[in-house]
Amino acid sequence: MSDVADSQIKPWARPEPKGYLFKNANVVDVQAGKILKDSTVITREGKIQSVSSSLPKPLPTDLTIIDCEGRYLCPGLFDAHVHLCAVPGFSDLSKAFGNPNDVHLLRQPYTAAQMLHRGFTSIRDCGGAQLALKEAIEDGVFPGPRVFISGHALSQFGGHGDLRGSHEPTECCGGNHSNNHLGRMCNGVPECMAAVREEIRCGADFIKIMGSGGVASPTDKLEHLQFTSGEIQAMVECANNAGTFVTAHAYTVKAIRHCIDNGVKGIEHGNFVDAPTAKMMAHKGVYLTPTLIAYAQMASEQWKGYLPPESQAKNSQVLKSGLAALKIAAEAGVTMCYGSDLLGPLGSAQTHEFALRSQVLKPLQILRSATINPAKMMGWEDAIGQIKEGFHADVVMLSKNPLEDVTIFDEPEQYVLGVMKDGRVYKSRWVALPEDSEIPVRVKYN
Repeated sequence: MSDVADSQIKPWARPEPKGYLFKNANVVDVQAGKILKDSTVITREGKIQSVSSSLPKPLPTDLTIIDCEGRYLCPGLFDAHVHLCAVPGFSDLSKAFGNPNDVHLLRQPYTAAQMLHRGFTSIRDCGGAQLALKEAIEDGVFPGPRVFISGHALSQFGGHGDLRGSHEPTECCGGNHSNNHLGRMCNGVPECMAAVREEIRCGADFIKIMGSGGVASPTDKLEHLQFTSGEIQAMVECANNAGTFVTAHAYTVKAIRHCIDNGVKGIEHGNFVDAPTAKMMAHKGVYLTPTLIAYAQMASEQWKGYLPPESQAKNSQVLKSGLAALKIAAEAGVTMCYGSDLLGPLGSAQTHEFALRSQVLKPLQILRSATINPAKMMGWEDAIGQIKEGFHADVVMLSKNPLEDVTIFDEPEQYVLGVMKDGRVYKSRWVALPEDSEIPVRVKYN
């Protein structure tokens, strides 16, 4: 065994997070749906050590004491549908996905940090982010949310993950098209099984498949069914064997049912879901992750021309039906998760999904969709999504009560005072709460 210290092997390694005592805090209990007034929260070694109604006596001398003076402590947010590889810096949607690996990979740290600073301490990447990025964030090389990855989204030829135009040649062997970092193409049961196993080998936490046509893909229609029953069943079985699950991009009732009937446990988007299908989803425990802000942004005057014409027409269809689907799913009791699905420069509107959902849902429903629901979906319900003893110290400090007005997250510069992940303060907009996430500089002289 090597005697070399970890800090020498990984010079960016940081000491354990320091401990905090937050007093006079109003803690947002998303499970119970109430505020725990005048609470004391203690964090040590990156975890929540205790949440109590009184101060310890005597006060610990090894903790940094923060007097919240009635401010709110909320669990860190979880965006369950992002694409880190679709980076800003390009003038149209086709370039957001189709750019050289080095270009998007070197921009992803910026995008990840911006998400964290908005209050998202966890994200689920539904196509494009790879294990190296996840490991770099976990190691502390650069700041970012906790990342759950699908690796490449799996698509049939001509499906939503196939970015080729109609006149481009076909590649053999189900491989990745050059500069397509979103998807892996596979056809037939053997290729589909191999694709799932490859993504699992490369670190995927779950599997994402394309079950219907999509807005951003050039050659498929929204109403297309993608993959056969046999293909989906084979992918689901391989994922189950690896201890994980399959989620599916699907818009229409026919596509949603096709995926669920063949074992899929999550539906992304689901804009055309009807009441009977929503009831079936609730009965089978299938998660729904709507992404309304993506369509609203792409339809806005601000981004006029960013979508190619063939995508603009499809975007109009899904935007119109999105809010109705949200209401239908909520009334049926479907467990919903927060998703943004914003591509390229549109990512700055990540928090605006809160305001859209507020048109039909109550603040607690929306806040649960951004905390405990995605945590449960990913099998982390005993570790993140709540301010609770033993959980990771993922905390967002707020100046207002989100159970009264959840749209405050739309204005992080005004209302999000600080963001703590794993016990470290990565962003502070409050002078009483210093940031402490910097990588130490180690200089050794011989």
